[in-house]
Amino acid sequence: MRNIAMIETPVTISTRKLNLWYGKTQALKDVNMDIRSRSVTALIGPSGCGKSTFLKTLNRMNDMIAGFRLEGHVHFMGQDIYAPSVDPVIVRRYIGMV
Repeated sequence: MRNIAMIETPVTISTRKLNLWYGKTQALKDVNMDIRSRSVTALIGPSGCGKSTFLKTLNRMNDMIAGFRLEGHVHFMGQDIYAPSVDPVIVRRYIGMV
């Protein structure tokens, strides 16, 4: 078998020091993650550990939940998707969730 070098693809989505609360309950704590284009990324963990919450954070679906608060950074193609000037509807056109 020949040796195949891994080709690094660009980071498409990046989170840094991501913390998320629903009211007083902290659901995500200090999440740092890079998701590269043309790659497969799996989130694995027990029920209630924050997998769906994390995914909802990537397309701003948590914005609609009362008591939602976020600290940290989520970037899509270098743009902070939680910047005040960013329209969440536009974000959802590019980042979907099934």
